[in-house]
Amino acid sequence: MDSLSSWLNRGFVLGLGCGAGFVWLLTWKARKTLRSPNSSVTGPEIEEEMSDDDEEKKLVVVVRTDLKMGKGKIAAQVAHAAVAAYKQAKRWNPEVLGEWERCGQTKVALKASGGEEQLRQLATAARAHGLGVALIRDAGRTQIASGSTTVLGVGPGPCATIDKVTGHLSLL
Repeated sequence: MDSLSSWLNRGFVLGLGCGAGFVWLLTWKARKTLRSPNSSVTGPEIEEEMSDDDEEKKLVVVVRTDLKMGKGKIAAQVAHAAVAAYKQAKRWNPEVLGEWERCGQTKVALKASGGEEQLRQLATAARAHGLGVALIRDAGRTQIASGSTTVLGVGPGPCATIDKVTGHLSLL
């Protein structure tokens, strides 16, 4: 009886070890899939992968350079624009937002020296191309006069479409 009990215990331990190894292998593969930027697995749900003809997406933030904002102020204004554009896309264009998130969440900061009028013209052009627009106005608590339009967020959207609007601008 002792040999049978010993044999069953070894079999149980061996089976338990094999099962644990199998579970580890499956979860390792799942973790690897979740980390992949082109993965179709985004959490508890499975979504379609982008097809080869789907264009990559990006979000562009255009900063007014004529205001002479400090680096910290620019960073805060860019963050405001990125968050506002994200929230807008989440509400009005969740499919494009999902594609942008799956393809790496590309963000580009550009500069505009033409003042508020240039930002407004860019916003009008972006809307005409069906892109989301987030114009950011400063509260006036630090460096900039209250109500000044400081930054424009465009997208996220197809790179080629955004480039039609902002492609002529230089990197910040």
